[in-house]
Amino acid sequence: MIAFVARRLLATIPVLGIVAVFVFLLLRLTPGDPAAVIAGENANAAQIEEIRAKLGLDRPLATQFAVWIGRVLQGDLGESFFYKKTVLDLILERLEPTLMLSLCTIVLAVAIAVPLGVLAAYRHETWVDRATMAFSVLGFSVPVFVIGYMLIQVFALELGWLPVQGYGRLSQGFGGFIERMILPSATLSVIYIALIARITRASILEVLGEDYIRTARAKGLSDAKVLRRHALRNAAVPIVTVIGIGIALLIGGAIVTESVYNIPGLGRLVVDAVLARDFPIIQAVILVFSVAYVVVNLVIDLAYTLFDPRIRY
Repeated sequence: MIAFVARRLLATIPVLGIVAVFVFLLLRLTPGDPAAVIAGENANAAQIEEIRAKLGLDRPLATQFAVWIGRVLQGDLGESFFYKKTVLDLILERLEPTLMLSLCTIVLAVAIAVPLGVLAAYRHETWVDRATMAFSVLGFSVPVFVIGYMLIQVFALELGWLPVQGYGRLSQGFGGFIERMILPSATLSVIYIALIARITRASILEVLGEDYIRTARAKGLSDAKVLRRHALRNAAVPIVTVIGIGIALLIGGAIVTESVYNIPGLGRLVVDAVLARDFPIIQAVILVFSVAYVVVNLVIDLAYTLFDPRIRY
């Protein structure tokens, strides 16, 4: 197990290095000059050049990258061009809303999708199965922002049950937090419920045809125990895989959802930084997302070994 974990950790180093180079070059080679945006429309060429020199944008790309990656390795993510604050402080301020939104979304999706997929497989070719598959298709087809606006219209504007926008920090009370988290989490979880339920159904259907399932039933075990102890456990690897993929896809969905519900998270920070050409913020947030994605993949790989010990060898 130690060797397996060590191999996985070593494999993440070149991945993060490639991501760092790609992000740096992508931002530097795209059209647009942050110095011109900072200077304003009435600035002349001399003023823009002065700002470029102050920001270090007049140096060669290799020098800029060396300076930037050296600071990152020391824990210095730089200073925002526009907020005039350290990027690390900005990320820490915006981290909680995005983290809580992602956590609530994935917990809600797994809690609904896995039992739904198991039930659809158990009731194969019945109305439950057909309804689950129809919901899966619908969940993939409707964009996140459309679902968000529909839920806002029904539950916030017409029924008045929930607030429309904003975020209540957990430190200010659980009631306000959960009240403002229901709609965003429900909006973002629809596509993941559809994805996880579909894969769960397919995995359980495949396992239910195995000999050990027939043996378990022949021993007199109830259907619930057969599904829980034998079918679900042996079908867990593809289910855990798709849950991990869903966590990675939350990055893109969180950006849209935070914009719809005016949540001050990392997604909104990225959008504002892109519009302002704020390189330090964009680079730092993408690196944070990349590290999170690598960590999630590592956790998923370790989870495989719990369900199938042969994977570690």
